[in-house]
Amino acid sequence: MSFMSICFISFFFLFFFSLFLFIMGFYFIMNDLVYFIEWEVVSLNSSSIVMTFLFDWMSLMFMSFVFFISSLVILYSDDYMHGDYNMNRFIYLVLLFVMSMMFLIISPNMISILLGWDGLGLVSYCLVIYYQNVKSYNAGMLTALSNRVGDVALLMVIAWMLNFGSWNYIYYLDCMKNSFEMEVIAFMVVLAAMTKSAQIPFSSWLPAAMAAPTPVSALVHSSTLVTAGVYLLIRFSSSFSSTLNLMLLLISGLTMFMAGLGANFEYDLKKIIALSTLSQLGLMMSILSMGYAELAFFHLLTHALFKALLFMCAGVVIHSMKDSQDIRFMGNLSFQMPLTSSCLMISNFALCGMPFLAGFYSKDLILEMASLSYLNMFGFFLFYFSTGLTVCYSFRLFYFTLCGDFNLTTFYYMGEENKNMIFGMMGLLIMVIIGGTILSWIIFPTPSFVCLPLYLKMLVIIVSIIGGWIGYELSKSSLGESLLSLNMMNLVMFLGSMWYMPYLSTYGTSYNPLILGYNSLKSFDLGWNEYFGGQGLYLLFMNMSKVNQWWQFNNLKLFLMFFVMWFIVIMFMLYL
Repeated sequence: MSFMSICFISFFFLFFFSLFLFIMGFYFIMNDLVYFIEWEVVSLNSSSIVMTFLFDWMSLMFMSFVFFISSLVILYSDDYMHGDYNMNRFIYLVLLFVMSMMFLIISPNMISILLGWDGLGLVSYCLVIYYQNVKSYNAGMLTALSNRVGDVALLMVIAWMLNFGSWNYIYYLDCMKNSFEMEVIAFMVVLAAMTKSAQIPFSSWLPAAMAAPTPVSALVHSSTLVTAGVYLLIRFSSSFSSTLNLMLLLISGLTMFMAGLGANFEYDLKKIIALSTLSQLGLMMSILSMGYAELAFFHLLTHALFKALLFMCAGVVIHSMKDSQDIRFMGNLSFQMPLTSSCLMISNFALCGMPFLAGFYSKDLILEMASLSYLNMFGFFLFYFSTGLTVCYSFRLFYFTLCGDFNLTTFYYMGEENKNMIFGMMGLLIMVIIGGTILSWIIFPTPSFVCLPLYLKMLVIIVSIIGGWIGYELSKSSLGESLLSLNMMNLVMFLGSMWYMPYLSTYGTSYNPLILGYNSLKSFDLGWNEYFGGQGLYLLFMNMSKVNQWWQFNNLKLFLMFFVMWFIVIMFMLYL
């Protein structure tokens, strides 16, 4: 990388902004500060356009993490996208993506939130279709249209807030807590967050968005696009009614369960990691709906670290496998690329909640608080079963990629000589190991004691061990006619396709309108309407012009005929 390349400059600025914002966030939380800044952009007569910014510990911490991850992703991209003719365009798009996220994070105003929200949707479409092929175009369109539902919900929030006198939602969260207006706004915000964070029934766009380049996936799935919905819910969480919380708990719990099941049947490396993101988003939303907004934010930050590292490792593996993403073709990578395999193992262990890594501090606390809270048996089952499924697909991924035999037919040299990719991964690796400890001390400076019976305290570890063992056993099954999945094909198809959701949200929504359009085209445009309309008039005038033309071309015969005709008429008149 040259010293003045766009990647280096972007990395340098983003990284130092990240450090500055982290220190500021630490200062704000220690001194319990909140800065509300209003900047008058235009003032004309009595009306003025004011831009508002909200700086508190939460927005500063989140911005710091977004900058940190995006700086390392850009450094990683310099090698990953090497040789791409449109490298500068790619970096500008990523920077636009980060800027949209900044708008969303620091805005207490619904208008500027919509600006960042829509910016994320638009730039994500441009990034998903970056590799220009039919699959990418379809995935991009599915992503954009799914997110439009949430954009409409936010526009309706803005329209409804005309009743309030200001679009700064931060003023109304407490004073209008139980009013009907606030319930409508809260419902719309939850709907918007469900589309952006891909909860049921809007889940199908998240695995489809894997058509984007891997550095984009690392950024999207860790700290930007999908976490925007969770962040918005954290801001609005104090205004949610118990009914809305219950609905959100059910939907997010089912999403977590569905994504965990789907990942165990998936063979595409990036889609497995995408489904694990979906599972973690469900976990964040479900704990948020139980009233623990700070816990959800804590898990959002720790998840951002290990998920970005997981995608970066996947990118190196895909590069080394000559662009193959099928885990069945991998194997024995721990000997071929030990450093990448180590990073992959550590980030996967953090995802599983391995003690003293980043994911452990947030995930363990979330599950213990769920055990401590007033929760029914179904919710309790979803929490713990989904945790077991997470460990299950992680161990399955270990077995397929890092252990066993090398399954590709041709063997070639696999190296880790791309130093910028390694630097990007190393920066995140340090934070995955120590980030959870630092954040737990900063966000929860007062230690809390969760007092549970021994069997509930040990349940997380027991479920994780059982899940890991099942994942290992499933991976060992040999191929053949006696395979369980062939005997139970319908069930496997149902569980492995996210409960048929991609079919419902693509064919289900597009098939009937297209058939209706085709039938209306046949019956109206190509049928009677056409006969009595444009085509009929066209044929009538064409035939009349043909008669006229015939009349004019046969002039001598016509003159003689007219002469005879008039002669007969005159003779007849004279006779009378």
